[in-house]
Amino acid sequence: MGWFWGSSDEKTDKDPLRDLDPRLREFLSKESPIKYDSSNPPAPQPSPQPAQAKPAEKTPLSSQQTTEDDGKPKVPPQSLYKDGRYAHLWKTYESQADVEAATRTDQEKIIDVLEGYKYRKAEIGRAALENCAMEQWDVNECFRSGSWASRMTMCRKENQELSRCYNMQAKFLKALGYLSTFDRPADVDEKIQMHADTLYHRMLDQEKQIEAAKAEGKPVPSFPPILSNAKPAAVAASQEALEAAHIDPSLLKPSIQAQFKKRLEGLGGAERELEERAIRAEIQAGEEVVGNLGSIYQKQDEERKKRKDEGKGTFADMMISIFKFR
Repeated sequence: MGWFWGSSDEKTDKDPLRDLDPRLREFLSKESPIKYDSSNPPAPQPSPQPAQAKPAEKTPLSSQQTTEDDGKPKVPPQSLYKDGRYAHLWKTYESQADVEAATRTDQEKIIDVLEGYKYRKAEIGRAALENCAMEQWDVNECFRSGSWASRMTMCRKENQELSRCYNMQAKFLKALGYLSTFDRPADVDEKIQMHADTLYHRMLDQEKQIEAAKAEGKPVPSFPPILSNAKPAAVAASQEALEAAHIDPSLLKPSIQAQFKKRLEGLGGAERELEERAIRAEIQAGEEVVGNLGSIYQKQDEERKKRKDEGKGTFADMMISIFKFR
């Protein structure tokens, strides 16, 4: 009954090719470089025992790994892999802003300075209108569903409130340094805009309290200066930079001085202080533009002088030198 439990032929059991087709076995015996004898199969090789790591060998590996971590190449923050991968590719990386700045001509740089100043002035108007959204709504409602008397006067009262809001908001923005810096983050501009709106409505509340006290015959309340009250850190830093600038109005042209004096006529109290701060901010912004343009012109003069010393001066360099010294 041994056949029931399988064949008892040990040679057949040890032959791994016993189930192959005879023609395939014949082909393998011809083509194989190693002749296989089914009657004497190779003895199985003993499996190698895993070598046990010695504790002393771990110490140099640990120190080597620490050295690699310490000497890991650094990558710029633009890389998605902070572990140093592709560091050899980031060695020559230049941001788009750097590439554009390096390839810009002097004329393009001058245009950028002037356009930046115009953009900041336009941004003051936009921010002032945004802060006067409620006054604009009152004007629209007056024309749409206002009283007959208001529409006959073209909503004069509402338009006056909107005009005063726009002008005062623009002055507050200038006094807080909104015009002074061109490369400031957007969140700082938003904080300055919100603080300017807060100061304007605070000024309106103080005016209402003064009018109410006069109507009731009570003494007029005194308030601290609006611009010297507590302010956010970003607004305080911008205003301190504005106040730190050494601005001498006497050095301005007489025509410009006359314009500033005319703007101060008839003003008093908080409005006069606010107007003076706004004028100071305009002067500083103008000096900043002049300084940026002066650095570009100075660089042009140095490059022109260098070409002249090397004997590589151009016709344009000669014409500029002639008209410059006239």
